[in-house]
Amino acid sequence: MAKYLDVHPDNPQPRLINQVVDLLHADGLIAYPTDSCYALGCRIGNKDGIDRIREIRGLGDEHHFTLVCRDFAQFGQFVHVNKAVFRLVKAATPGGYTFILPATKEVPRRLLHPRKKTVGVRIPDHVVTQALLAELGEPLLSSTLLLPDETEPLTQGWEIKERLDHAVDAVIDSGECGATPTTVVDFSQGEPEILRHGTGPTDLFE
Repeated sequence: MAKYLDVHPDNPQPRLINQVVDLLHADGLIAYPTDSCYALGCRIGNKDGIDRIREIRGLGDEHHFTLVCRDFAQFGQFVHVNKAVFRLVKAATPGGYTFILPATKEVPRRLLHPRKKTVGVRIPDHVVTQALLAELGEPLLSSTLLLPDETEPLTQGWEIKERLDHAVDAVIDSGECGATPTTVVDFSQGEPEILRHGTGPTDLFE
């Protein structure tokens, strides 16, 4: 059964954040809220966690996983960003965007798009997510919590607990978050290409 953790949205309790981080270090898989919608998350090196995300979501090999980063220092460790792209990304973050960029050698091969050698990265504007990332000290490997054959992501912690009780190790509830996923912008060819319209306005990239 998954742990159910009621975390304050503005002042996350350090004790609860530490419990989640301990689970992640023990190769656990969590469902957690972001500034766009709920996501599934585990540590980058957690192969079993990655397989579990694929199974829960019914994902194929060409799915772009996302590295949810605390700040630009982490961001720059895992993707190649030139000055022009950096200026655009910096203007839009933190916020509801996922950027597809060429990965560095820090990213395990199994997380990369098989042909493009790219990965998704984002910096969220969410107090609880940021508290988790600060305590964890590394990005969270994540994917939107959208179940197979459903068009809307799950938005309520109690419902996620009911439906995924035996599939995840913890559910963090800090109140309802949105049902709209991030805006996805692909910079892998240099010029921005909007792959998905979501929470982030797209005028910067058009």
